[in-house]
Order: sequence, then C-alpha cells, then structure tokens
Amino acid sequence: MVFKEQTFHGLEPEMEIEIANRASVEAAVANALAIAGGIDASDVEVTMEHDQIVLSGTVATVGEIERATAVAKAVEGVHAVQNRILLGGSSLDGTH
Repeated sequence: MVFKEQTFHGLEPEMEIEIANRASVEAAVANALAIAGGIDASDVEVTMEHDQIVLSGTVATVGEIERATAVAKAVEGVHAVQNRILLGGSSLDGTH
C-alpha cells in the first residue's frame, strides 16, 4: 500500500482541539442558561460562530432576552455575544 502526503484544497480542516474548545464553551453557556434564574432557556439554542457566542430561539419577555445575554457573557471563555433571540414573533437582533 502507498501512503501519500495529505493535501487540502481550500481551507485546511480545523484542529480537533479548537472544535473541542468550541463545544465546551457552547455547553458551558447552555448549562449556565439552563440553571440561571430569570430565564426559561428551553427554546434557546447556543452556537459559536467566529469566536462569539450566538443565542437564537424564543423567550417570553424582553427581560429574558437581556438576561440571556448577561448570563452568556459571564461564562469563562466567552468574548462576545450576539443575541438573535425572538420575542413574540419579532426580532430583537443585535450584537451585545
């Protein structure tokens, strides 16, 4: 069998360490939202895009949207939060 040196066309794949770090930060934020008081985060999704946490989904009040941003920012490893959470069908989108 002949083994060839790996070549990549376009972007090189991300390092597994970076992917594991993203997953751990996402999980930490999701856990913090789940146990935080003042927010029902059962319909909130947490992802990490370009070194920032993105919150999406729906909540019942404007206060919950603000609380979600504050809780996410307090998690170790989070540098920026973009809140895309919807309230009653309207978007309160913005980077915080």
